[in-house]
Amino acid sequence: MATITTEGVSHVANLARLEFNEEETKDFTEQLARILDYIGKLNELDTDDVSPTSHIHPLHNITKADVVKTSLPRDAVLSNAPEPEEGYFSVPRVIDTE
Repeated sequence: MATITTEGVSHVANLARLEFNEEETKDFTEQLARILDYIGKLNELDTDDVSPTSHIHPLHNITKADVVKTSLPRDAVLSNAPEPEEGYFSVPRVIDTE
């Protein structure tokens, strides 16, 4: 089983745009190590006679028919927007491009 390091936790935190101090990084490293140890124990189980399954209950898609109908006029919808721009909703940027 792979081991987790504080450098690995810091790297993943950076990818997720999370900021942890040294104590938090140490705590997460210990917690993730325990999780990996537990997964290692689960891998020791004999599952040869267990059939693969994605869900314990049978699931069926319940969908509505796709029916074409008229929608609201664009001007009526955009009248609720705080700052419409050229016929569209103007939204703030959420992804930093650094």
